[in-house]
Amino acid sequence: MKSKILFSTGAFGILLMMAGQLSFAVNDTFVKLAVINIEVDSSIFSVIFTRGSITTLLLGLYLIIIEKKNLLKILSIKKFHIRGLYEVLTALFFFTALILLPISEVYTLLMTNPFFVTIFAFIFLKEKVGIRRWAAVVIGFIGVVVVINPKNLDFNYIFLLPIISAIFLTIRDIATKSLATKSNNVEITFITALLITIFAGLASFFFGYHVTFKEAPHILISSVFVLFGYLFSVMTVYYAPLSLTASARYSVIIFGIIFGYFILNEVPSSNMIFGAIIITLSGLFVIKREKEIGKID
Repeated sequence: MKSKILFSTGAFGILLMMAGQLSFAVNDTFVKLAVINIEVDSSIFSVIFTRGSITTLLLGLYLIIIEKKNLLKILSIKKFHIRGLYEVLTALFFFTALILLPISEVYTLLMTNPFFVTIFAFIFLKEKVGIRRWAAVVIGFIGVVVVINPKNLDFNYIFLLPIISAIFLTIRDIATKSLATKSNNVEITFITALLITIFAGLASFFFGYHVTFKEAPHILISSVFVLFGYLFSVMTVYYAPLSLTASARYSVIIFGIIFGYFILNEVPSSNMIFGAIIITLSGLFVIKREKEIGKID
């Protein structure tokens, strides 16, 4: 009976992780769709600012009304702001890449995150990394090269954007590891949403505010789904071990291909699909090894 309950809980955790990735994919798709409709690439900042304002307001109301929290006290926690800064840098490079590249390619290159976790753990945390994990990192890098498929070196720098985003995502995860508790997940999310909104607002002041009422449906949809994404991410931690649900994170690549094709009219190339398979398999192997040596639960 116990094993049945554990299996059911684990399966629920996997479903939550996939639901979170689906929510983030919907959010990103409609953000990009709004920018495409505006026809000004720099409008990404005004779209994120508008979406962030809605998201931050909803999170703030939740903390005040539901959790009875003091927002001023939350805003005074410096560690939340440092972690939020890493999130801002992650978002900066991610959304810039989202405008310049097909969404499926951005997601695929962003999934180099497990490799950077291994490399950073070796360099900064002095963790021992075996030959099999290094082999997985090398294979993952080959997958990245396959996705990039360099033909014109003048444009290859664009592919660095999601990879840099993955690096800051890794730093954010390391910072979050010693920071997050069961009671402060929404607080951390609120600070993160607020900082991203402030950054996007400043950028909008510089580049101009381009959002009109025509983009309102897209932005409202993205605001709702990014909230669901945050919620499902938090619930995943509660219901299942990280090692069990981490592999489901790669489902975002599939969602990116589907939404990119049907909504954004982005046709994935054969090398993108092949590279995504290589990166996913090598990333899953890294996660498996982390579990075997007890680095993740």
